[in-house]
Amino acid sequence: MWTNTLNRRTLLASLGAAGAAAALPTAAAARAGGEHRPAYLGSFSWTDPPGRGFDVASHDLSSGQLHPIRSVEGVPDASWLAFSPDRHVLYTTNELVPNGSVTALSLRDPRNPRIINTRSSRGAGPTHLSVHPSGRFLLTANYTDGTVAVHRLEVDGSIGESTDLVRHTSELRAPHAHQVGTDPSGRWVVAVDLGADAVFTYRLDTESGELRRNQRLSTPAGSGPRHLAFHPDGRHAYLLNELASTVTVLRWDAASGTFELGDSVSTRPPGAVGENYPAEIVVTRDDCYVTNRGDNTIAHFKVSGRGRRLHLTGTSDTGGDWPRHCTLDLSRRWLYVANQNSGTVTRMSRDSVTGSLSPVVDTVEVPGVVVVAL
Repeated sequence: MWTNTLNRRTLLASLGAAGAAAALPTAAAARAGGEHRPAYLGSFSWTDPPGRGFDVASHDLSSGQLHPIRSVEGVPDASWLAFSPDRHVLYTTNELVPNGSVTALSLRDPRNPRIINTRSSRGAGPTHLSVHPSGRFLLTANYTDGTVAVHRLEVDGSIGESTDLVRHTSELRAPHAHQVGTDPSGRWVVAVDLGADAVFTYRLDTESGELRRNQRLSTPAGSGPRHLAFHPDGRHAYLLNELASTVTVLRWDAASGTFELGDSVSTRPPGAVGENYPAEIVVTRDDCYVTNRGDNTIAHFKVSGRGRRLHLTGTSDTGGDWPRHCTLDLSRRWLYVANQNSGTVTRMSRDSVTGSLSPVVDTVEVPGVVVVAL
């Protein structure tokens, strides 16, 4: 899942175009009605009431409704989910288990995922993972340790031996790797570190599975960069800063594998007060959406200047508490929000022309929910 330039590959390129086209319905088919596809929900175990770890739901492609089906035992604290290029395997972080681990689940029967295997993430607090577009490697960001791990993926989708572990460094605060994925060109691995106030780019050797650093982009001290999403043009990206409640426009050069800092804009309207910690960012050609934990809103930005500028148009109440993750469905008609502390997934309608969001359409109870994968 890059998180979220919408075609759940880009986290980015983690869905190959051919595989996604073969496995996913078209937007027209989604509007035709009557078709249901599985959706997958990850949750934390420490919430009140505690989350179940990993749930399967039915997603009505016509109405947009989610209907929980069942939970899968043995997948604790699944805080992030990523599909293999052919969508036959789903990978999850197990963030809060001792020392951290990652799990592979077979989706040969999509409504009844089966655990293939689980391996150590080689660090504590794995908070994010993605599949390299080659389909041969799993990339994991370990938040607590400030490390990025690489695991080889076997033919059956199981997680093989780790091939590399890189450790970020920071002078002011402990490093906390929060996201790792691949750029739209598929040539570069990008890791965002909240503690180090930096974005790292690496070249992955697809023979050895080793990462070689290419750039360290420093962001303003204390900004706390959390997640990054690329614009569909492949020349810009938007960096969400958790501690500063801002989004920074980045210029991206795929030839050299380097970012350049642009302007930053607040995720909150003027005069907003109180603590706020943005969590997730979703980007389309013309719009950008950000979850605000604290304000409990979705911030909506218009994209202009061929991707170079963002303008905050307003915020919408998520209808829940502590919105951590959000995602758009394939048709881009619906935005789904995982409200962690209220244990709800709320759904909002999106205007296809203006990009504006409606008030919450409906709510599904999922204790401790933190991520939704469609």
